[in-house]
Amino acid sequence: MGAGRGFPKGRDRIERWLEAERGQLPLWVPIAFGAGIAGWFLLGEPRHWAGLIVLALGVTVAGAILPGRAGRALLLAGLLVAAGCAAIWWRAEQVSAPVLGRPVVATFDAAVLRVDSLSARGLVRLVLAPVGRADLPPRLRVNVETADVPPGLGPGASITLRARLVPPPGPSVPGAYDFRRVAWFDRLGATGKALDPVILRRAPPRAAKDLRAALSAHIESRLPGSAGGIASALATGDEGAISEADSEAMRRAGLAHLLSVSGLHVTAVTGAAMLGVLRLLALSPWLALRIRLPLVAAGAGALAAIGYTWLTGGQVPTIRSCVAALLVLVALSLGREALTLRLVAAGAMLVLLLWPESLAGASFQLSFTAVAAIVALHESPYMRRWFEAREEGLAGRLARGAGSLLLTGILVELALMPIGLFHFHKGGVYGALANIVAIPLTTFVVMPLEALALVADLVGAGAPFWWLTGKAMTLLLWIAHAVAAAPGSVAVLPGMPVGAFAGMIAGGLWLGLWRTRIRLAGLVPLAVGALWAWATPAPDLLVTGDGRHAALRMPDGSFALLRARAGDFTRAVLGENGGVEADALALLENRPDARCSPDLCVADIAGGRRLWRVAATRSAYPVAWRDLVAVCAASDVVVSERRLPRACRPRWLRLDRATLARTGGVAVGFASGTVRTVAGAYHHPWLDPPTVQPPFSAAKGDRR
Repeated sequence: MGAGRGFPKGRDRIERWLEAERGQLPLWVPIAFGAGIAGWFLLGEPRHWAGLIVLALGVTVAGAILPGRAGRALLLAGLLVAAGCAAIWWRAEQVSAPVLGRPVVATFDAAVLRVDSLSARGLVRLVLAPVGRADLPPRLRVNVETADVPPGLGPGASITLRARLVPPPGPSVPGAYDFRRVAWFDRLGATGKALDPVILRRAPPRAAKDLRAALSAHIESRLPGSAGGIASALATGDEGAISEADSEAMRRAGLAHLLSVSGLHVTAVTGAAMLGVLRLLALSPWLALRIRLPLVAAGAGALAAIGYTWLTGGQVPTIRSCVAALLVLVALSLGREALTLRLVAAGAMLVLLLWPESLAGASFQLSFTAVAAIVALHESPYMRRWFEAREEGLAGRLARGAGSLLLTGILVELALMPIGLFHFHKGGVYGALANIVAIPLTTFVVMPLEALALVADLVGAGAPFWWLTGKAMTLLLWIAHAVAAAPGSVAVLPGMPVGAFAGMIAGGLWLGLWRTRIRLAGLVPLAVGALWAWATPAPDLLVTGDGRHAALRMPDGSFALLRARAGDFTRAVLGENGGVEADALALLENRPDARCSPDLCVADIAGGRRLWRVAATRSAYPVAWRDLVAVCAASDVVVSERRLPRACRPRWLRLDRATLARTGGVAVGFASGTVRTVAGAYHHPWLDPPTVQPPFSAAKGDRR
């Protein structure tokens, strides 16, 4: 009887809580839809995806049976989860395209779809559609040396080139960036590098002239080096002229968001267009009395946002920011509050409907988390009282503005920290402080000066403005390098468990979107996820999927590389996933606790109250059979890029070419005895795609 009386009371409490939070319920629509998308990525195979949809529909039926607001909430949540899973499943199948089956060298004709300049690296990146080659993917990407690019090359051109092509690579080690998944949704079936100069068969039509590339080239001609690269990034989204050293400094200082066209840039362009049109039209009393000038200004801002999005290449992050700006303009036109969490939720839902795969990318997560955190902070009644305008002196206004900016920056850094650590294994610690200066400098100094310089160039008078822009860029880069070089400027974390990341995200959403006291319950999953991530030990051994490169954690906590000839990308991947900076990686052969020859290394590592012996081959030259077998028998783990003989039987783990072909990259924990692999029990489309490949004669570059 007591339990029977308690159930209605509990239901009534839920109903009262949902009634109190009714204004916040629409904010969970994109989250429920996104949960279905996330479930599809996390689950392994079609029967699991179908099971998730059936389970969600079961929740929908239960919601239809239950009375009240709780029943309606369950009904809608179930429908949204099922729809999200179905949407990403359909999208993954809809973009299906053949992938190159194996590395080849091929000579082929192609139509140029896209041209991106990477001038800081001396490269031009081409997205191509091969012509008359059913044995090649319908869309691929090739890097070409700048000197090998013919003049006049642009979208719409026809070319002939010889290139080495490879299938899109998967993660090198567990937790690393998965380009294979990104390439699948971009319909890229291969990537590679041109081996000879490109031959231009037909120039692009004049109507297809690449305004974006021409504008970037003009800016970089007026501002050399990374200053011109940053100016190009602000105007066109082209980051190719920024040196790697300056890019890394911007990332370490928490200023990398300034380099990618996002909400900050779209907002600045939209606001400038609105303000300029409004002030110009207000000069006419006749127009001011007869026309709703704010509505006209909003229309001009919308056109500016759309034009800027088109100019910068129409990438998903820019389109996302443009959609958000248009929603804000619509709200202003209707006399509603300009920026609310409902508008943020509407923008997120629209993006997920069009590009459901974007949920898994860092760009979507970072941008919407940042905007949601800022809006939630400013919607808080406590913060409203702090931020609202009041009668006070100039010093008070400046102090309040600086304090508001600092508080906002700290909140955004805290909100973005889990995402940065999960995707990039590092995060800037002093980003909030750096952004206090960098954001106003970029928004109110750099971008207006650059716009004035471009306009003045139309009459040949842009030199003074470019000089001022260059000085402002120098200051911005100085801030980035000063913050990046400060002690403890970067927090580094090895691979974070997905469960820990999910706990922090769920806790943050619960804490930020509700308004009643129950929101404090979000602190529990947030704290559990953070502690879980912090307590997760770094791997003791990382091995890339080809077996050529390995990193071993030494007794002092540092990582040592097996081979000296590891490229910057490989060093960065091994360092980030090991929880150390790439420049802190030493060479195993220089360690006193390792014994290395040109062809083989052996090291004894303490872990789990015992010593683990790891042996790894270092060259393509074979080791004497008897010696190799003896080393295997005395070792716990043996790593090799070659296929080891059957007689090689280590005590625990053999990672040779045959094994790594099945598992991909491997991360090993000695104390826990865990082995994580890139390849798991997953059957997503990009893991087993349809393939094409030229016959071996064509693979050598022969023309058919």
